[in-house]
Amino acid sequence: MQAPAPARGAEEVSAVDTDQARVRSRSERRDAEFTEYLAARQAALLRTAYLVCGDRHQAEDVLQTALAKLYLSWDEVRDRGAVDAYVRRIIVNETTSAWRRPWHRRERPTDQVPETTAHHDTYDEGRSAALWEVVRSLPPKARAVVVLRYYEQLSEAETAETLGISTGTVKSQTSRAMSMLRERTPDHLHPREEER
Repeated sequence: MQAPAPARGAEEVSAVDTDQARVRSRSERRDAEFTEYLAARQAALLRTAYLVCGDRHQAEDVLQTALAKLYLSWDEVRDRGAVDAYVRRIIVNETTSAWRRPWHRRERPTDQVPETTAHHDTYDEGRSAALWEVVRSLPPKARAVVVLRYYEQLSEAETAETLGISTGTVKSQTSRAMSMLRERTPDHLHPREEER
């Protein structure tokens, strides 16, 4: 026969209740901070993910993954000013990982494009849509460098940190990407055409 468990004293119960209240308060504060961050930055981060991925649906998936990872490590992010950089890094890494997955290599190009409705961003005045089509034609790493350097306006050092590469690599990839853009940009979009 088992002896009955000793009754917990009032002090012991009070300490447990206090600990539970503290954990609940910390969790509620974390959720409120995260929700506030999402309200302020989600649209801009989705645009960045779209520009890096080149596909709206993939951008939504990548951003969802990035935000889930951010939520799980929210308490560990000490510098709240660096949260965007952390999320951008996840976006770039997830996009690169998607290109490495086996299912992506099994896709076959086709001459017939399925009927879909085109997505037009509300801030787009027409010319930039055509220009971003040229940017989307870049390889994923080159596209990531262009988006971070010129769209997000990060410095070379910030871009290097986000991508996990050296500053010299950012410089060389930027140079190659800009060269490819010059070659691929149609004449009617070229800045010299505006001067005429």
